[in-house]
Amino acid sequence: MQVTLQTLSPVLVEFDVEVTADRVKSELDKAYVQVARSARVPGFRPGKAPRKVLSHYYGARIQADVVQRLVDETFPKAVTDHQLQPVSQPAIETKKLVENEPFSYRARVEILPKIESVEYEGLTATRPKSEVAEAAIDEEIDGLRRAHSTLQAPGTPRPAQAGDVTVIDLAVEADGEPIEDASTTDLSVEVGAGQLLPEIDAAILGKSVGETTRAEAAMPAQHPHPKLRGKTAVFNLTIKEIKERVLPNVDDEFAKDVGDFETVAKLREDLRAKLEKQAKESAENQLAELLVAELVKKNPIPVPPSLVQQQMRITEQEILTRARSYGQKATAVGDDLRRQIEQDSEVKVRAGLLMAEIAKKESIQIGQAELDEGLKDLAEQTGKNVAKLRAEYRDQKKREMLVGMILESKVLDIIQAKAQIQEA
Repeated sequence: MQVTLQTLSPVLVEFDVEVTADRVKSELDKAYVQVARSARVPGFRPGKAPRKVLSHYYGARIQADVVQRLVDETFPKAVTDHQLQPVSQPAIETKKLVENEPFSYRARVEILPKIESVEYEGLTATRPKSEVAEAAIDEEIDGLRRAHSTLQAPGTPRPAQAGDVTVIDLAVEADGEPIEDASTTDLSVEVGAGQLLPEIDAAILGKSVGETTRAEAAMPAQHPHPKLRGKTAVFNLTIKEIKERVLPNVDDEFAKDVGDFETVAKLREDLRAKLEKQAKESAENQLAELLVAELVKKNPIPVPPSLVQQQMRITEQEILTRARSYGQKATAVGDDLRRQIEQDSEVKVRAGLLMAEIAKKESIQIGQAELDEGLKDLAEQTGKNVAKLRAEYRDQKKREMLVGMILESKVLDIIQAKAQIQEA
């Protein structure tokens, strides 16, 4: 086998591979023997058909099989001999296979770039503040009050105000045609909470029980309902109920109700501890992102486009899945968002390659002890049982993902230890 390698870019190479005539003849001979054993050719007993006859019936298939076998056997060897790491399936251009003549093909494939060195010592970043203000605790208290509030009709009937919960009937039409499957009755809506279109919120505001009103709003061209796409929708509303939210007083009884705390002071102390933990974790995550961005900036290595595309698909799927979890019928991301995803994906891939190189240089090893610790951390984050997670992560792909997460965390620790960190 003779191999000629041409480097088209730091992440793209092209092989010209030539297989000897003897190897071609040997593979063809073996292929014809194998086909002869099972071939059913009119006029001949099984295994007795001459090669010329077999060639007439099966020649094209045999040649295709032999070409595939020669490529499958020689391409990995060519890659290994040249110490390359492919990251994509090769694009193969083959020439015609002719018996007693050498066979050649051309393969183009993306590879990991060769990274001579990584500059990761002395990176600079500022750790964000992780202080918790009293106002943040007040917000948590307000959230608890809201969660434990009750709804009741106003003592004296009055029009709807922001914060009220109204029950409405909603009839939708477009171009004068009622759209029954877009209409609804007894819909509970908090006024001003952004649950419905701003035009509907504005129409409800100031209306009393029994009143009817209407709102108009332009619908987007990609609206999920075909009869509303690009149309001006008319919403006919009937106010059926108005209830105001009654918030509990913040006293020791309230503290006992929301979490079995003896006093409001104990409740606030607990909330502060939780917020401080969240703030610290957020600050550390932001610091890590800043250090990774600095690492990428200091080491502008090329990245294989196929890895960027792969990361883009993962990110897009995560975004669409999240959108669907909120009830949106999302099937694709917009052009602007896609461009941003592409930029972010390129940074992620470059960071991953650099961090893998740092792990290699620092001789980081992930053993069972590290895996067990990683599973404990996951259990804390997800609330799942450690034994259940251990069973889940016996799956090879999940195990590799966990190893990658632990490896990244260890590399980040090394980068941070060698960095110049300022406090905000």
